[in-house]
Amino acid sequence: MNVFIVYAHPEPRSLNGALKDLAVETLTGLGHTVEVSDLYAMGWKAQADGADFLDRADPGRLSYARESGHAFAAGTQTPDVTAEQEKLLWSDAVILQFPLWWFSMPAILKGWVDRVYAYGFAYGVGQHEGERWGDRYGEGKLAGRRALLSVTMGGRAPHYSTRGVNGRLDDVLFPIQHGILFYPGMAVLPPHTVFQANHLPDDRWQEIAESWRARLRGLFDEAPIPYRRQNAGHYDTRQVLKPGLGTGEGGTRIHLLQPGEPSERPIGAQHQRADRHQ
Repeated sequence: MNVFIVYAHPEPRSLNGALKDLAVETLTGLGHTVEVSDLYAMGWKAQADGADFLDRADPGRLSYARESGHAFAAGTQTPDVTAEQEKLLWSDAVILQFPLWWFSMPAILKGWVDRVYAYGFAYGVGQHEGERWGDRYGEGKLAGRRALLSVTMGGRAPHYSTRGVNGRLDDVLFPIQHGILFYPGMAVLPPHTVFQANHLPDDRWQEIAESWRARLRGLFDEAPIPYRRQNAGHYDTRQVLKPGLGTGEGGTRIHLLQPGEPSERPIGAQHQRADRHQ
């Protein structure tokens, strides 16, 4: 299988760097082919601006989404963006390796998403009518791939619990896991986390390394997070969850299939995509 790692940390000798290197070693040892985009080493341009477009559809006023779609359709994207899109299409699994900074990903990784997720590539795909608002949330150009976040954070695990001061970890990561990975179609695995990353005693590395190896060994076998697919009949024409679904849950957790709920609810003809590794 092909595994694409997007790595975002400025220090190669960091814990994130060690986890990235261990992933490459473990996955290649399992027979997989691995490609790494080391964003800091690449000098990745994080800001999304007019310099991203070699041939503007409207030179007078910048609409980033419109110009993104024009460049993608016309084949005039900058080479760095095209190269990252090709890596995504080549992959069977995508791993994002990064530290949690201010409850999100580092700016350089967010800038990678902003520029690589072009209109017509990651969004603005498929028909928009009735209960279909395009091929997204479980469908799209990246369907059939698996995605995994490997995240380090300075806080303790209880800080990210149901009553923890930082909020539940699945809520903190929801914009990334559901909004960035599931949106264009990827099946998202539960995140791999290392807490108290700034205060790790040396003797914890073996424990951390073995835990990471175990997750990597199950990369193509582990069950993904059971997010509801947008076009599976769970949402109405306003894209609001239909009555009777998500009972007993709240917040972002209503967008998870609940025990006993069917994965598909009839809404007439639908075209469906499956995770090819399930």
